[in-house]
Amino acid sequence: MTEADTQKDQKMLVTERFALEEAFCDELRAKTVRFGFGGFGEATYYRTYSRIKPDGTQEHWPDTVIRVINGVMSVRKHHYAVESLEWDDAKWQRYARRLALAMFDMKWLPPGRGLWVMGTDYVFERGSAALNNCGAVDTTELALAADWTMDMLMCGVGVGFNTVWKGENVFMPDKSHPRPFIIPDSREGWVASVRLLIESYTKGGSWFIFDYTQIRPEGSPIRGFGGTASGPDPLKELHKRIESYLDAYCQGITDQTRTVADIMNAIGACVVAGNVRRSAEIALGSADDQSFLELKDYQKHPERTEIGWISNNTVILKKSEDFQKLPVIAEHIRDNGEPGIMNLINVQKYARYGDRSDDKASLANPCSEIPLESFELCNLAEVFDARCPSETAFYEALEFATFYASTVALLPTHRPETNAITVRNRRIGVSLSGVAEMLDAFGATELTRRLRKGYELVRSTNRDLAAKAGVPASVRVTTIKPSGTISQLVGVSSGMHFPTFQYAIRRMRVGNSSPICAVLKAAGIPDEPDHYSPNTTVFEFPIDQGKTRKATTVSAWEQFAFLAMLQREWSDNMVSCTVYFDPETEGSQIEHMLAQFAPVIKSVSMLPHTKKGAYAQMPYEGITEEMYNKRRARLSKIDWSGFSCSDGIESRFCTGDSCRVNG
Repeated sequence: MTEADTQKDQKMLVTERFALEEAFCDELRAKTVRFGFGGFGEATYYRTYSRIKPDGTQEHWPDTVIRVINGVMSVRKHHYAVESLEWDDAKWQRYARRLALAMFDMKWLPPGRGLWVMGTDYVFERGSAALNNCGAVDTTELALAADWTMDMLMCGVGVGFNTVWKGENVFMPDKSHPRPFIIPDSREGWVASVRLLIESYTKGGSWFIFDYTQIRPEGSPIRGFGGTASGPDPLKELHKRIESYLDAYCQGITDQTRTVADIMNAIGACVVAGNVRRSAEIALGSADDQSFLELKDYQKHPERTEIGWISNNTVILKKSEDFQKLPVIAEHIRDNGEPGIMNLINVQKYARYGDRSDDKASLANPCSEIPLESFELCNLAEVFDARCPSETAFYEALEFATFYASTVALLPTHRPETNAITVRNRRIGVSLSGVAEMLDAFGATELTRRLRKGYELVRSTNRDLAAKAGVPASVRVTTIKPSGTISQLVGVSSGMHFPTFQYAIRRMRVGNSSPICAVLKAAGIPDEPDHYSPNTTVFEFPIDQGKTRKATTVSAWEQFAFLAMLQREWSDNMVSCTVYFDPETEGSQIEHMLAQFAPVIKSVSMLPHTKKGAYAQMPYEGITEEMYNKRRARLSKIDWSGFSCSDGIESRFCTGDSCRVNG
């Protein structure tokens, strides 16, 4: 996907700069890094988050920490300067050193977005959009919603959308006298072309012939955002799809729900094909809408297999009568694991369940850990109790994560409609990962105590930071996100979920031309050609998930109870949770589970434990302890000193059985 090169005359949104003292940076570079899961966490870092430094050399972990800390402190320093607030550099240097040391040890981490882009000129020039994990949009005005969605997806933000577009005043455009439109080689150019195409149907606009000649060829470097360009082909395919969807609607072949979902899913598929780090979506609809419920019925709609995978689909329960539809929802879940549910009553009435606090949010992000208003974004940060040697260290890490997220919320985006909501809500999400490990290590009573105390600390820290910055406190501050890649760096299970295996092989797919491929081969990491993708190598790492109970031994009922506890004691946003069930022994109980827990939670999705057999080169495959020990003994330490010329770009998306988006 293309992105405009850094403009020499680009106005900086962040003009102040903070820099950790060089003597401290040298101390940080001398420290030993401890990644999780043996070599897998380290390889994941270099594949995904290590960037090329301004001097042309490659980042190692201390460099990434320094970039992130300098970046977040620069954002706060700039805000203080703009608001004429006092800045004590010596005090903030002391704080930044503590912040950096805790991040280095992975007691807390920014989301993957922050690891990759915080502290770059791209953020300083273009604002905070690329630092945010989550976004959502109302589709009442379809062209604007598509414009915002594509813009945010291209910045790496996961987007939720509803299906409320009424489809009124839509007409087949006159295609006999088209106007030329030369698409600029920029994110803005791609987005504008999509909006113009939709408006030709919805606003009686001109019909255009798109000229793609200005779009740089596939493989060209994208300076500024990073990565390489895809060429124009993904955009050409998107234009064809949108035209076909709107033609079908004008001809009465499809309805409004199907048209909205198809357009939004096609946009997401285009962004993935464009090699922009990720593209995650969630479609939100009504349990009364049969068309919505059938979006992933690929036997009925086989043509949707090309795009339907890009979004998780969730029904919104808006009123008490909607809970009478749980039996129908349960039947769909038994069939294919969807839809998820979102209890909008609780979202808008409560912070943590039982804490009355109004929220105007009516939408959700792709992994359903954050409720959002239309055009709203949210940035997250994460704390890892497994890396905290004491309870005191855990609470200190919560403070640091709150500082990071609260500071990102001070920086505007390039979208005025988003900024208008941000200045009012300042919504953030301080999350925990390895929560299942905490439950098994501490027990439910002690975990509850720590969550309650931790929540009050996050809330008070956010209030204090907001008062000092002269802004409102955040409307919501805590969450449990699915984590994904970030938890792999640390070596814990993601979010609240229990690990599938104790001992496993984690496979990593790497393009043969990627700089990391040569490093892993030189280290003797077991590898073989990818059976499914050309010019790709699959590397194998043995991992040990520890003594936490395996997911298959934890009943769906206990998972629901765990979710409800986290919603009650910790998360005032939502909890990203996929409850796994045994289709043979628990499938008939899904309605009962939903009836008991849906009224007291905010969101949930469910999936059956897979009964499918193993297939070649599975990303995650269980092995015996004996096999693990043999593989581990054969591994040698990877030498990363020669690794270079990589900007850490990688594409990821939410799949049908798990949310594995960036951070």
